[in-house]
Amino acid sequence: MPTLSTASWDDPDVSALTAAQQVELRARYGGVGEPGVPPSAADVAVVLLARDDDGTPIGCGALRPLGDTEAEVKRMYVVPPARGRGVSRLLLAGLEAEALRRGWTTVRLETGVRQPEAVGLYTSAGYTPVEAFGHYVDADDPHAVFFARELA
Repeated sequence: MPTLSTASWDDPDVSALTAAQQVELRARYGGVGEPGVPPSAADVAVVLLARDDDGTPIGCGALRPLGDTEAEVKRMYVVPPARGRGVSRLLLAGLEAEALRRGWTTVRLETGVRQPEAVGLYTSAGYTPVEAFGHYVDADDPHAVFFARELA
């Protein structure tokens, strides 16, 4: 059973996972980078790392504060061999719990139309489509879709 732990944004395992995520996304979107402002150690408040039973890092996710009561999910990723085992649901539930612990009652995110697995995860977890928010408003990315969920 995978376990979750907190980590720092610049943890080597987190860095390797987020780099792999970006490689996969660029392949799906023809080399195009992400819209908006990439996350950094300066603006990410929560990072969760999923590890397999043997300690191997298999997934990650982060939260970036958007104000007093909102946060944005960033860099949700599970390595391909660990997919289909509930790791992404575990990460998302962990991020939501951390959001509530910090008083963030709304969680927002951006994903893409070429990521049907992500869209399926978020909609099945109760996220609903919303308009672009924050720094995405002016990004004008035709592939971006936005979701939000009220946690409390």
